Amino acid sequence: MTTPFDQVIEQIKRRGFHNHRLLEHSDLVSIGILKDLEDQCEPLAADLASGKVKHWLNKSAPGARGRQIDLWIGEPRSNGSPDPAKLRIGIENKSVTTAHRNRDARFDDLNESLQVLHRAKPEAVLVATVIIGVADRVLNVPDRISPFYKNFKKRIQPRLSSGDLKLWTDFPMAISQNKPDDPHLTVAKFRQLKIRPAGHTHEIGYDYLLLVPAYVDNVTAPYIPRPNSLGIDVDAEYENRLNQICKAYRVRFHT
Repeated sequence: MTTPFDQVIEQIKRRGFHNHRLLEHSDLVSIGILKDLEDQCEPLAADLASGKVKHWLNKSAPGARGRQIDLWIGEPRSNGSPDPAKLRIGIENKSVTTAHRNRDARFDDLNESLQVLHRAKPEAVLVATVIIGVADRVLNVPDRISPFYKNFKKRIQPRLSSGDLKLWTDFPMAISQNKPDDPHLTVAKFRQLKIRPAGHTHEIGYDYLLLVPAYVDNVTAPYIPRPNSLGIDVDAEYENRLNQICKAYRVRFHT
């Protein structure tokens, strides 16, 4: 099957590199999950079609010092803005691809968002997704290359993700080196996120966590590894999460 994470890979191919400074990849994941839920989850599709619930991307949550929630699905206020007390599904998307030392910061981000979402509506279905890079080295284009070369778009960008191995020697200062066990350590870190048991909406925790490996080094063509050394069945786990989200939505808001 094609997942929203495959759509992220296609976007990286079109640009030539992963720009971790932009929200567009998170937006692609959010929109893709929303579309798949609409296609496969009849009660949510009916609520969206009737206007009973709406969706918002990157909406600031109340009391969160400006923290934005990647995908907010819930009942709107009379003015069309999201009503925090009527949140139904909240989804947060993160990635650790350029440098695995960032795993702790992204883990903290997800924990902080969890507190915000639970305060808004404990009964809401809360989901976290994390793209985990499996490349042993990555060319950090947004931070180390594109800001410093006036001819970047014409001379350098077309070479990216094309298999031009000379990029490694042309831009050694832009290489972020990862250790062989970094992806496994990052998976282990995010599996420490609190996942609450089914139906225990009084507990603070995500309902579902989806970890997705991705090979992105900005030199060779990016892809979602199937299979992978992390033991993650991307397609089966994504389909399972969709089914679980729909089931929880039906039980919590349609019974």
